[in-house]
Amino acid sequence: MGFFIEFVDVSKSFGDLTVLDGVSFGVEQGETFAILGPSGAGKTVTLTLAVGLLKPDKGRIVIDGEDITAMKERELAHVRRKVQLVFQSGALFDSLSVWENVAFPLSDDGQTDQNIDKKVEEYLKLVEIEDLAALMPSELSTGMKRAVAIARAVAAEPKAILYDEPTTMVDPLMSQVINKLIRKMQRQLGLTQMVVTHDIANCAEKVADRVALLSKAKFVFVGSMKELYASDHPVVKEFVEEDLIRFEKEKEPV
Repeated sequence: MGFFIEFVDVSKSFGDLTVLDGVSFGVEQGETFAILGPSGAGKTVTLTLAVGLLKPDKGRIVIDGEDITAMKERELAHVRRKVQLVFQSGALFDSLSVWENVAFPLSDDGQTDQNIDKKVEEYLKLVEIEDLAALMPSELSTGMKRAVAIARAVAAEPKAILYDEPTTMVDPLMSQVINKLIRKMQRQLGLTQMVVTHDIANCAEKVADRVALLSKAKFVFVGSMKELYASDHPVVKEFVEEDLIRFEKEKEPV
């Protein structure tokens, strides 16, 4: 199949803080790859590097066969079209309705209004939020904002979607909805996906084909969920155990 997203010996620092230190990994075409790690581990930085919003200090980043490492802003436009980033906040346009937010990526394509309307309807149905079309972002819950952001990302007709902590700060029911949507985007549209999360049981386990654990600026594990749970690596074991404790606590009645 080949890698759609590939990091080759990538390093990134902010002042004295090294966030990534010689990191190499590849995401295969059509797979969902989750990057795990505690807050501040560099997971979100990895996503922003993958769409060229940040530049690595060292190493190469290859997207769909193109080396984007030294690309200028103008050259990156087509890369960002095919690799959409769904931010934790949803990053919707506050002054536009749900319908208008989803229509936004289509509006500069020279398509007829009729065609745009048809496509927006299709994407809202795909993400199962057609009943929210007339609402404004301020009227939506955090989880629903993310669902709208997924619909807007899909409207750009990308080859890949990157998700930043998609199930953080939402209730367990909404977590399930978002996880199902991520799986649906892979199954129905064949999209390559990267998910960054600190949550194994509530997110990675539900959506990922493979997972990686980022700790102290390096990947200490890359493999399947089964291999993650079976790992004897002390950092991996500790992270898995902490997640299990958190998961059990969340299940307790309030």
